[in-house]
Amino acid sequence: MSSPWSSRREVSPETSRLLIERAHDELVHGNSGDQRLLDVRPLVRESWRRSLAGLVGAEALPSVALSPTELEEYRRTHPLADVLEMIRALLLPGDAAESGVAVAVGDAAGRLLWVEGDRNVRALTGEMGFVAGTNWSESAVGTAAPGTALALDRSVQIRGAEHYNRLVQPWSCTAAPVHDPETRRILGVIDVTGGSSAVTPQAQLLVDATARAVEGELLVARLRARAATPPRVAESRRPRRRAPRPEVARSTLRVLGRDRALLEIAGEGSDRMTELSARHAEILLMLATHRQGLSADGLAELVYGESASAETLRPEMVRLRKALERTAPHLVPASRPYRLGPELETDAQHVLSLLDRGAHRVALAAYRGAVLPDSVAPGVERVRESVRQALREALIAEASVDVLLAYADTEDATEDVEVLRLCLSLLPARSPRRAGLVARIARLED
Repeated sequence: MSSPWSSRREVSPETSRLLIERAHDELVHGNSGDQRLLDVRPLVRESWRRSLAGLVGAEALPSVALSPTELEEYRRTHPLADVLEMIRALLLPGDAAESGVAVAVGDAAGRLLWVEGDRNVRALTGEMGFVAGTNWSESAVGTAAPGTALALDRSVQIRGAEHYNRLVQPWSCTAAPVHDPETRRILGVIDVTGGSSAVTPQAQLLVDATARAVEGELLVARLRARAATPPRVAESRRPRRRAPRPEVARSTLRVLGRDRALLEIAGEGSDRMTELSARHAEILLMLATHRQGLSADGLAELVYGESASAETLRPEMVRLRKALERTAPHLVPASRPYRLGPELETDAQHVLSLLDRGAHRVALAAYRGAVLPDSVAPGVERVRESVRQALREALIAEASVDVLLAYADTEDATEDVEVLRLCLSLLPARSPRRAGLVARIARLED
């Protein structure tokens, strides 16, 4: 079956791209009375004003709202998980990887839960942060179909330059909210992003029809479940109230660009940050990256080197346990082998996850520097190098020239001739940035 996105006729925007871009610039720079704004569609103009009033950055990357662990757990329980196959069948028939569009499904808050579709489109849109786990509400990224559809509770099409965020302006998108079929509260949003084929009248009809079909399927499934459940026998006594589930703390070890790591505990009604000693940071990082656990000798070797014994490690483990009992008792390591019970995430693993999802620009922004840069612990050195190499290889293989240029200015790549030469090859012949790159390469090769 052919893709529904391959043969749609191109729809011209209501005003020229240049006019819309100029009107956007005037608004962002404080000239809200510029006459060109009157030529912008009212839906878009009002969304721009809401974005400006909400202090949304015109070139800011979307925030990552859900960590990989949170995303996986949330997906399992979200009501739209049960209709994902229907959405795929309607919007991505045939070969989804060659469809020419990316299809995203988000929750009622605008957080993307699934992003599927064309391989190249996903790779390119991933660089602006259009990946699962990021926040695409209007209050986070400004005018864009997913967030604006949720804000207005109706289907919306946003074409190219109409996006508030300049990073998103190469793309066009159509989105429609999905409602609970009985209460009518918003459950989430379905979005199609791509080129001009993503904002045709046919595209809007198809996305709207998909949202309505999903609501119908949810209702049918609900009615079937009720019919299959026998009525409960009335009880004379008052039913017991369920005890509220305790909130699980989310723990993150921040080691990028820091010699003394920060342990961040979110949840339990508040957020706490604790600075760790260099040795405690090394130990926790090793336990976080070896989820299966480590023997005392194995952990000692990773932290102190090959000649170290378990006896060298044990006094430090006693001190670490005492420190964690005061600040994060749920993270006190078990022993034999040494291991962590609850998940301890790290900002280094977060960068790797973003690279896996194709969010190169977001990953680079999240990369604050090398892992515990002053540490000489063998295990830390391995983690540091693996993160550095993963970032470099992913950017060289798939990133856009803008992302590569930003990477070339980081401490890791400032003297990387291969990266500089790749940037030079990707830049247009008349780009003013070529001269600086040529000079840097010449200086490094002298």
